[in-house]
Amino acid sequence: MADIVKHIIARPIQLADQIIKASEYVCSFKQDCAEIKNKTEKLAGLLRQAARASNDLYERPTRRIMEDTEQVLDKALHLVLKCSRNGLRRVFKIIPNGLPKKMSQQIENSIGDVSWLLRVSTPADDRDDEYLGLPPIAANEPILCLIWEQIAILCSGSVDERVDGAASLVSLARDNERYGKLIIEEGGVPPLLRLAKEGNSEGQENAARAIGLLGRDPESVEHILNAGVCSAFTKILKFAEMKVQVVVAWAVSELATNYPKCQEHFMQNNVIRLLVGHLAFETIQEHSRYTIASKQNMSIHTVFMANSDTNPGKNDRSGNEEGEKCQILHPGGPKPGEMHNVVTNTVGMKSGKIRAQSRTTSTRPNKNPYSRNTRKHITLTGISIKEREAEDPTTKAEMKAMAARALWHLCAGNVTICKSITESRALLCFAVLLEKGEYDIQYNSAMALTEITAVAEQHVELRHSGFKPTSPAARAVIDQFLKIIKQAKSDFLIQSIQAIGHLARTFRATETRIIPPLVRLLEDSETYISTEATITLIKFACTDNFLHVNHCKSILEAGGVKHLIQLTYFGEQMAQFPALILLCYLSIHVPDSEILAQDKVLVVLEWALKQDHFTKDSSLESLINEGKQRLEIYQCRNTRGSSIR
Repeated sequence: MADIVKHIIARPIQLADQIIKASEYVCSFKQDCAEIKNKTEKLAGLLRQAARASNDLYERPTRRIMEDTEQVLDKALHLVLKCSRNGLRRVFKIIPNGLPKKMSQQIENSIGDVSWLLRVSTPADDRDDEYLGLPPIAANEPILCLIWEQIAILCSGSVDERVDGAASLVSLARDNERYGKLIIEEGGVPPLLRLAKEGNSEGQENAARAIGLLGRDPESVEHILNAGVCSAFTKILKFAEMKVQVVVAWAVSELATNYPKCQEHFMQNNVIRLLVGHLAFETIQEHSRYTIASKQNMSIHTVFMANSDTNPGKNDRSGNEEGEKCQILHPGGPKPGEMHNVVTNTVGMKSGKIRAQSRTTSTRPNKNPYSRNTRKHITLTGISIKEREAEDPTTKAEMKAMAARALWHLCAGNVTICKSITESRALLCFAVLLEKGEYDIQYNSAMALTEITAVAEQHVELRHSGFKPTSPAARAVIDQFLKIIKQAKSDFLIQSIQAIGHLARTFRATETRIIPPLVRLLEDSETYISTEATITLIKFACTDNFLHVNHCKSILEAGGVKHLIQLTYFGEQMAQFPALILLCYLSIHVPDSEILAQDKVLVVLEWALKQDHFTKDSSLESLINEGKQRLEIYQCRNTRGSSIR
């Protein structure tokens, strides 16, 4: 850095010396040239002072100011040479009368710029609170110099000044997207990250908020990643105060939203694990034993199934003992309920299994990662549990909300992160928070689960491993979504419907409680709700679903046909298409249904073939024709049978 600055300053110093030497031989505009010489001498002294202080100079304004100063001195040298004792120049000189005074003023401006650069790069203790003001170079773009000043303060200011400097950058980045880009271009990210690592809590909070505001587009986020944001945020999520961790979790969500490719970087730096740790804290029992599942760690499902193979009576006693100790803690306080039973049983059986394994292996070296001897190696964060428990309840709730928000955006479209989340206790945490948390926590949890199930819909392995029918955590999630669907009044109804649709291929034929609540939503007055319910039912009834026949029969038995006919005839266009598609699948898979015959679905399909907006889509037209043909075969046969009787 110092060598670069010295190289930048070297050329202006050489030009200044040439001007001073050439000024001794001028023969015209002597008074003006003398003034130019005096100001150049002053400027040369400042330039040499800057060269000596090159270690402390802020590179970006140094480069801009020195480039401008070099241009001014180069023009001044040409002017002085024109005024020197050279025969041809004396005869043929063409020098406007106002040019020397203009050049003198430009040198004066350069003196102001270099003086400002020296002041802004001087530590605050040596400045005696001197007001920096704005340099002449700021005339064209004042905001740029304000950004320079704040970044310079971040580099060399006192602790309090660095906090204020970060707060100023937060204000600038929030007000204008262009200002945010200027902050990045002018090198503001590295000092912000240093403050985030080394500053006090207020400084860390301001720095993290600034970084979150700066990452508004993929290019900016990539620059922030290259500067080392992942390691800085990891350190904060381990050791900082919780109010700082709240802002960091929010910043992670912003960066992941605007540049999904950063998901892998955060995962490699253990950010996912730390965020889930915050989510699990005081949400489920024994949160300090949380860890992302690996080859050495057992999943909840593994422990649950292992317990299922042992003595039932013994398991019951173990479960009861643990059940008395376990409770679900949430922002609103512990409350008994169905989710409480799920979590208690799951965690209780896991704890019983751990202690049983500990007793059987007491005579040989302990290799169990869950044992008491190794518990300290897999704690959630670097700060103690007591410190976290002493935090303000509002801060704890904000931490859970932001952790859920960050996980929501980090797992979007990323099968690896979704797999790590489903193999941890995060699913169980989301289920608990979806039921008991405050509104922001519930919303972010619902969105995170929707994203995870959307990825599971596209990846068979994740669907089979993360949402097994026997998994207690998966059952808890599905139970919460079903509860919301049955109530049909929640703000998270759409997310619940979509999530159930994403998991349509995971339900067994014996699972009969899913279809009826979805069918009841078909008569909802809100078009977007009935449309989402129809789309979800299509995922149950389509050919890709192995149990499509069973599901189609369930839809018929629940009375879905009449509602679908109403939507096809009289619904808005956004509801008509999915309703007609679902009618087609019902006709194809259970054409012999008496319900389809009684409700005259064949007539509906014949009508649909005459509508231009349906037949424009060749795939939909083909589906309608297939359903119509199937109904014609079976319903004609049924009609003949009825007439014979």
